Amino acid sequence: MTDKREKVTFDKLREKVLKYNQTKKDLDLIRKAYLFAYEKHFGEKRLTNDDFIEHPLNVAYILTSIFADKATICAALLHDVLEDTDTTEEELREEFGDEIASLVVGVTKINKLNYNGENEAMIANHRKIIVGLSEDVRVIIIKLADRLHNMRTLWALSEKKQKEKARETLDILTPIAHRLGMNQIKSELEDLSLRYLKPDVYYSIVGMLNQTKKERDEAVRRMMDKVTELLREHGIKHKVKGRAKSIYSIYKKLDTGRKFSEIYDMLALRVFVDTEQECYQALGILHSKFRPVPKRFKDYIAMPKPNMYQSLHTTVFGTDGNLYEIQIRTYEMDKVAEYGIASHWSYKEGKTQSIQNAMEQKLQFFRSIIELKNTEINDEEFINSVVYKDTIYTFTPKGDVIELPNGSTPIDFAYRVHTEIGDKMVGAIVNGSIVPLDYELQDGDIVKINVNKNSEGPSKEWLNIVKTAQAKNKIRAFFNRSDKATNLIRGEELVSRSLRKHKITINEFNSPENLNKVLEELKCANIEELYINVGANRINVEDVIKVLMGEEEENKEELILKKAQAKEIETSTKNDIVVKGIDNIKVNIAGCCKPIPGDNIVGYITKGYGITIHRMVCPNVRDLEERIIDVSWNDNISKKYSTTILVEATHDDELLLNIVAKASNSKIIVQHFENLSKDIRYLYEIDILVENKEALKKFKEEVKSIPGVISVERIIK
Repeated sequence: MTDKREKVTFDKLREKVLKYNQTKKDLDLIRKAYLFAYEKHFGEKRLTNDDFIEHPLNVAYILTSIFADKATICAALLHDVLEDTDTTEEELREEFGDEIASLVVGVTKINKLNYNGENEAMIANHRKIIVGLSEDVRVIIIKLADRLHNMRTLWALSEKKQKEKARETLDILTPIAHRLGMNQIKSELEDLSLRYLKPDVYYSIVGMLNQTKKERDEAVRRMMDKVTELLREHGIKHKVKGRAKSIYSIYKKLDTGRKFSEIYDMLALRVFVDTEQECYQALGILHSKFRPVPKRFKDYIAMPKPNMYQSLHTTVFGTDGNLYEIQIRTYEMDKVAEYGIASHWSYKEGKTQSIQNAMEQKLQFFRSIIELKNTEINDEEFINSVVYKDTIYTFTPKGDVIELPNGSTPIDFAYRVHTEIGDKMVGAIVNGSIVPLDYELQDGDIVKINVNKNSEGPSKEWLNIVKTAQAKNKIRAFFNRSDKATNLIRGEELVSRSLRKHKITINEFNSPENLNKVLEELKCANIEELYINVGANRINVEDVIKVLMGEEEENKEELILKKAQAKEIETSTKNDIVVKGIDNIKVNIAGCCKPIPGDNIVGYITKGYGITIHRMVCPNVRDLEERIIDVSWNDNISKKYSTTILVEATHDDELLLNIVAKASNSKIIVQHFENLSKDIRYLYEIDILVENKEALKKFKEEVKSIPGVISVERIIK
């Protein structure tokens, strides 16, 4: 079975773009992208026997229906050049700039993922990877258009491949399209997936629809005439359309055990009006004539869905006793309902509306994406807050609607209202009753937050209670500010102590010449920033002294370290770590727990930076589940990896020389050490390069044998 749609050409694509963007510079860039892709793909054929260029052309054409901006159209035309031609990323950036190149790189990354839909965990894993690897939401939208055209030509693949692609589309991509509000693309993807996954069911439903089509069309026509007559009598300008129910949505209802004749919204209308006020007027008029079905009314205008969908839904007893589902919305609401957030990229006065315009227009879902993407949250939190969670609607005592993910707590509510309310919160009253802070809010709850202006702030335990990324981020921000004050005091103490140790007076240190030299060398804006960085261990206090005293004043410890570091060790992780199901992805070693070969490890998906490898015992990942991915060490690893040990001793006579000697004998490299000694305790934090966990264990035993050493422990920072 082939796709019967009219062949897309560049001229047809240009005509569609011209309907919403007449800017010559933009059109020239789109033509340049097409010609570049045409040349790169020249001679290539798809399995359909079409020229390869027809695929990116179709993807770009699909995106014109959502008024995609010039960068998105260009990236759609170019989305396969990195993967299927000799084009380099550098060439792409040189020809089309960073924005377009980054979109193409993003799509290429996603296309390299190997899908494995064995269970729900793997499905969720792939969803989060797709979102996590997409720095720009437009990458996901291009991927959806790419998949839609591939699904339209899926007939060219083997039956096994057809089912694999259809299952992947249903499991991974249609939920994303749904949450982005891209209803047209979502519905077609679902119908096409069902056609290949369950062809018997699909064509059975098509047959039932065809059998009843004439009767349904006639019933809908009569109801449309009645609605039109009624609204005209009341002077409401409007437009009425019959609405076809998707094959997949019928299948889902039949799959629950319902009969075809029991699907009430098979007869459905949409009423379009100019204003929000007219939506409610039309609803009242229709309800005065046609009796509504109890509990079938939904007001998505007052309380929009997370993907910005707005409409009034009602089911009424219409003509001939039939049930009709009627949706009432403005023309603008319909645009969002069909095309989602991308519909707000439409052109205005020759310029693409920016993300900031969308925020100013209070586009709820798009605003959430931008707000979250601009904060330091992890991919799991981003997905949980924006993409995959159900939504509840709660209320302030004044009746303001606060939208939250299902499972949210009063703390989430407080931070959604205002940061200061969250920081000063001491309790909550829900529906007139006092509730604990971990109480799960329900749809329709009225929430009052009790605050105390003298409160010291949130508890760190709240991070384990709250649901939303915004609340977690604001709680972390509070403690970052608090930690900054603590680090300022600690850093000042460390610098003062080190100055005394090296017999440098505070006046010498604070002289304009010395202070400016230190701040410039260590890249700090002022002395407060220097103290904070020292207190947070981002700057070694000995580096401050080194800048003050100059290179010629190197002490005995630095000479020892230089001797120990005579040979640099390559610590690239390439090919050392296997990430299950994914090839050619950037892999980084976590600086907090510093895993080495032999450690039990897990991968952690980091926004924009690939996979970070942690030890399983690392507290930073120990309590996480959904954001973790399976990784393992390769069998043959020849290079050394860094880790940190803490050595405690009763004295420090020749201690470092002895440790360096032991390291040299064990083929271990000492990278860096820091003297943490305090009062009568002698403590050294030492960074070393070591082959594996077994070698580390032997080295620790060697160091323990040095006279005066009390303990040797591996640490996590």
